[in-house]
Amino acid sequence: MTYSFFMPTVNLMGRGSAKEVGERCKILGGKKVLVVTDKDLTRLGLVNRIAGYIEEAGLKTVVFDGAQPNPTDKNVEKGEQVYRKEKCDMIVSLGGGSSIDCAKGIGLVIGNGGSIRDYEGVDKSTKPMPPLVAVNTTSGTASEMTRFCIITNTDTKVKMAIVDWRVTASVSINDPEIMAMMPPGLTAATGMDALTHAVEAYVSTIATPITDACALKAIELIFKYLRSAVAYGENMEARDAMTYAQFLAGMAFNNASLGYVHAMAHQLGGFYDLPHGVCNAILLPHVQRFNMIANPLRFVDMAVAMGEKVDGLSVRDGAEKALKAIRQLSEDISIPAGLGQLNVKEEDFETMAKNAMKDACSFTNPVTAKLEDVINIFRAAM
Repeated sequence: MTYSFFMPTVNLMGRGSAKEVGERCKILGGKKVLVVTDKDLTRLGLVNRIAGYIEEAGLKTVVFDGAQPNPTDKNVEKGEQVYRKEKCDMIVSLGGGSSIDCAKGIGLVIGNGGSIRDYEGVDKSTKPMPPLVAVNTTSGTASEMTRFCIITNTDTKVKMAIVDWRVTASVSINDPEIMAMMPPGLTAATGMDALTHAVEAYVSTIATPITDACALKAIELIFKYLRSAVAYGENMEARDAMTYAQFLAGMAFNNASLGYVHAMAHQLGGFYDLPHGVCNAILLPHVQRFNMIANPLRFVDMAVAMGEKVDGLSVRDGAEKALKAIRQLSEDISIPAGLGQLNVKEEDFETMAKNAMKDACSFTNPVTAKLEDVINIFRAAM
């Protein structure tokens, strides 16, 4: 079997790296940039700051702040219309996964035509999109460096998983000074999203030594620094470490893919418009208990990366340490204990389970699930 490894050509990290966005746009040949973001970042003044860096490099900017949490096909359509009307020639995304995914969707349609719905699945595009510089503001989704793009179909309420190497950004920027603006709840949710990426990549059926190394280091950093980043957002050591952790987790899942945590979380986001990271955090220990039978030694590896002592324990007991540590981390950073607290309805389980089994993320889960298995995991997570 042949394996691939995908990531952006250029990746900028460290305090103050966001200031380079304008020069990077200029290097890519841009003249008029569509900045794709959300209204919260506009209100906070961050959009003006980033647009200022771009304009200082001699480029013009047009702002589209219509990306919403769990971005939709309608968001993409509106952004595409602005891009064409203003005759833009490249895109800068500013925000977390929602803004970045919306920007990717816009670029995909600009480059290939049609509707974003045409690109659900794996490598459906045939032409490149305009240059994209992704300025990340959260430590979680890693969308700034992946080939994944998640867009909600507003007719079916299903999150479409678009996995396409052509939506990989030209340049990614991760500046921890910007991430210090995140409130504790968002820091917690995005951090657990990063942990889910690393865990699912490590147990994936197409994991490689390269993705394994990235995943385990990401897990180590998250368990060492996420609590600190949530407790005191201006702790720059923790913010910087979480920037690297989420990027490493992105490197892992961008190439090893994911599993049923994401496949199921996508349905919760589509049905109820719930925060993705929170859904992942709640589902993670339940899906991994289901997965443990496939390779319990991998769970022992993760327990060690989490800082757990496993010497003298059986493989099973060592593996259980990983699940216990995940639950404890979620509790410590105030993640809701179950889906019932998010008003999820049991009557929707079967429909969501059927959709999850079709999600591209489910294909690399280490245990093949039947419909009843997925329903039972939803039930256990209540």
